[in-house]
Amino acid sequence: MNKLPSPRALQLGLGLLSKTAIYALLVVVSFLFLEPIFSIVSKTFMSAQDVVDPAVQWLPRGLSLTNLQVAAKVLRLPQTLYNSIGFSSLLAACQVLVSALTGYAFSRYEFRFKRFWFLMMLLAFILPTPVLMIPRLMMFTTAQEALGISLIGTPIPQVLMSLLGQGAFSTVLILIFTNFFNMIPRVLDEAAMIDGASAPQVFFHVTVRLSVSTILVVFLLSFVWNWNETYVTGTLVRSSIELLPAKLNAFDSQFDSVVSAQGGGFRLNEAYKMAATLIAILPLVLLYVFVQKKFIQGIENAGITGE
Repeated sequence: MNKLPSPRALQLGLGLLSKTAIYALLVVVSFLFLEPIFSIVSKTFMSAQDVVDPAVQWLPRGLSLTNLQVAAKVLRLPQTLYNSIGFSSLLAACQVLVSALTGYAFSRYEFRFKRFWFLMMLLAFILPTPVLMIPRLMMFTTAQEALGISLIGTPIPQVLMSLLGQGAFSTVLILIFTNFFNMIPRVLDEAAMIDGASAPQVFFHVTVRLSVSTILVVFLLSFVWNWNETYVTGTLVRSSIELLPAKLNAFDSQFDSVVSAQGGGFRLNEAYKMAATLIAILPLVLLYVFVQKKFIQGIENAGITGE
């Protein structure tokens, strides 16, 4: 006569089954995220023969650096890389300053129509960027006609937008600072004021010093978002400064003109595109690798982990 499994064995079996299902789900989800990256890296180092060979899927028969060399010429490295790092860093620094000041005001001060301005800030985030771009473009066009100086086609409009709280996802950055400042006890501000500190001194010497990890998170998020921003940059900045993501968008159209002048008989294929894409995302990957520990700590301190 067969014995029924004990409750202990049944519990262990159900636990093992649930863990197996969870790990299987994690593997599937991870593959969905990592498969495009694996494909980019694989095709980057394939030769032209491997690209057209249906037998070669993931591992090339031999590593080739030709794709990277050709892509670097089309993207005009290192000039576009230098411009992209400098421009994105400038916009990120502006957004950090404005977002910190705005978040501190929403967290610490009571003023008239506070809820109204908070809702307006959220509304600016909800509305699609193309809808907001039309009045912004008209505003900058009117301003340059009134001032007699060129604004459209220069980096000035995008820098001004970052300084005025209208940069890439500025609302999210302000909310991060507001949430973090709400977690700082107000007694620290009161103690500093009793010692004779003014409001700006409390902000810079107390609040900012406690917010280093959050400032790093906001700077990195802003840097990445501005790095990948092509719509606003293409509308306002245009071709006044050569940026790496913009060059990547125009890779197909510029390939023939650049490579034909170099000679060598190269023809556009998927491997060159994947190599250019890898070059464009590699600085962001390296940035995260070097600061991931501080970045994760900052996310936890900012209270945006969802816990």
